Amino acid sequence: MPKPIKIVSWNINSVRLRAPNIEGFVAAEKPDVICLQETKCQDAEFPLKVFKEMGFGHVLMRGQRGGHAGVAIASRTPLEAAETPDLCREGHARCIAARHKSGLEIHNIYLPAGGDVPDAAVNDKFAHKLDFLDRLGPGYKKLKKGVPRLLVGDLNVAPHENDVWSHKQLLGIVSHTPEETERLEDGRKVAGFADIGRLAVPAEQKLYTWWSYRAADWAAANKGRRLDHIWASKEALEDTKVESYRVHLAWRGGWKPSDHAPISVQVSV
Repeated sequence: MPKPIKIVSWNINSVRLRAPNIEGFVAAEKPDVICLQETKCQDAEFPLKVFKEMGFGHVLMRGQRGGHAGVAIASRTPLEAAETPDLCREGHARCIAARHKSGLEIHNIYLPAGGDVPDAAVNDKFAHKLDFLDRLGPGYKKLKKGVPRLLVGDLNVAPHENDVWSHKQLLGIVSHTPEETERLEDGRKVAGFADIGRLAVPAEQKLYTWWSYRAADWAAANKGRRLDHIWASKEALEDTKVESYRVHLAWRGGWKPSDHAPISVQVSV
């Protein structure tokens, strides 16, 4: 029987600052692959030694100078770089992909947040986000067919009513506007991905992965949003253990946490 591998996605909000958080998570949860977003460092600054000491001797990374981007995939077993679509018009370090020895492709995306004003005419950050979303479906549809793929990452959109604490109050807030949610869902469907989070958790149930730093007590307020996602192609869905999907809520708390909780799923490969 194929051995399941545990794949994690986590917007870490600075991989150097929160390396201790990653070490604690790895010790407790024993993942096989970790996909990180918002690493906030150039490649030469990535803490490779820390990852090797944790057992992750194989790291693909894409960093950049300045800003809040940066993505990486760390694995216990060898990985090969895989092709990603051209999604970011600004050339930011927001996409990276790896091919596991089984043939499974893992795509890690950090989609632009979009700023605060949901108007592309006056907010170029929002215009950039919409452009990225428009490229998502067609870009993945052009990739080689018949390949098992997981797409994971911080997509910065909470697409469904119960992916936010108040659908009505957040309709005009960036991350839950109809312009974003419709584009994300259209892109997912065009690309042929299934939303693992919502296959695992019923649509009528609240599901969050992000809680703002602005809340004095984020856990008590529980005004969250589901910004982090795991999608599977039909070829990968056959081997994805949907019931293993988890939001690791405890890691939103503790020492200097990211505002995102890690999410994970197991795939038999």
